[in-house]
Amino acid sequence: MNILKQRTFVAKPDKSKKWYCVDASNQVLGRLSTEIANILRGKNKPSFTPHLDCGDFVVVTNAKKIRLTGKKWTDKTYYQHSGHVGGLKAQSARDVLNKHPERLIMESVKGMLPPGKLSRQVIKKLRVYADDKHAHDAQKLTPLTLRIQ
Repeated sequence: MNILKQRTFVAKPDKSKKWYCVDASNQVLGRLSTEIANILRGKNKPSFTPHLDCGDFVVVTNAKKIRLTGKKWTDKTYYQHSGHVGGLKAQSARDVLNKHPERLIMESVKGMLPPGKLSRQVIKKLRVYADDKHAHDAQKLTPLTLRIQ
């Protein structure tokens, strides 16, 4: 008796990772972060598997030239807590941009990844720089064309 069996495709972790370069000048923060999160997870590849790290590395430059829409520069609040009683600090998006412009993109992308151990592994593949200088020329960065305006 010859019975055809269907086989389930199980992807193996991809060892060859590509490096992409994204220029954040005049890009809207949320739309840019969505594109970056998809590349970090590997959702742009046909071999995407939700429980494996099959994404690529992303280098973001010009983080201090990012855009926010509406009144988010004053209304959006970022919180940090030291762990001690009374250690909660709140900053507006404008203050965060002036002190640490990389943190806006890092927090936004981190919020778009699903929580868990895999997310903490995936976020390590994101490099964000305030200006256009970075130390990743040896990785032969591929400029990423975004689907957003």
